[in-house]
Amino acid sequence: MWTREQIKTRAKSVLRGSYWKAFLVSIILGIVGGGTGGFNFRWNINSNDSGYGRYVPQSIMDNTRHMIPYIISIATIAIIITLLIFLFRIFLGYAIEVGGKRYFVRAAGKDVDLNNIGYSFNGERYKNIIKVMLYRGVLIILWTLLLVIPGIIKSYAYNMVPYILADNPQIGYKRAIEISNGMTDGEKFNMFILDLSFIGWYILGALALGIGVLFVNPYVHATQAELYLVFRQKAIDSGICSAEELMIDRLI
Repeated sequence: MWTREQIKTRAKSVLRGSYWKAFLVSIILGIVGGGTGGFNFRWNINSNDSGYGRYVPQSIMDNTRHMIPYIISIATIAIIITLLIFLFRIFLGYAIEVGGKRYFVRAAGKDVDLNNIGYSFNGERYKNIIKVMLYRGVLIILWTLLLVIPGIIKSYAYNMVPYILADNPQIGYKRAIEISNGMTDGEKFNMFILDLSFIGWYILGALALGIGVLFVNPYVHATQAELYLVFRQKAIDSGICSAEELMIDRLI
């Protein structure tokens, strides 16, 4: 049985002496896997100072017609940018996310090699990681479309998939989901409470012009990696998966 205090204590121990490497990895993960800021397109239409527009409806209609090409252009640009962000997330973000998770899992065993970030970019390894992560993303979206709460629950159920891929990048997409489900069975509420326990840190970070949040993220990622190691051991002990299936040479 794990406790929040135990997990966090281990995470703090891991970060000692390698915090700035963890900070860099967290920044990269935030760029490729975090939420993207909105794109605000705005323009100002200066009305005639005489105020005739309010009395001449035809004038308003003419102005509207002139604006249509601009509206279409703006909508097209917004769609293209959204598509590019979507493709960036799939073909680059997913791979780096798995590499980042691998870094934090390996860091728990004192392996703080930054090359782990690029772990996913290797032929068949890359293709399978993208396939599994995309499958996971689609499942979460579909559950969220049903209702928000089921989507949140399933996001926790599938939370361990990137870590599983970090151990075995060749694992099948259905098997990765199955193992993650088994690992998180009965643990989702505890995972939720663990996430909530960082709120105080994030509030303090936000008070520092928001920049402080960046310094909290390594702590969060290290804690989540420690949680995966607990779940991984539990899954092996209970027969959900084997050490060989996860390609683990030694259990950390």
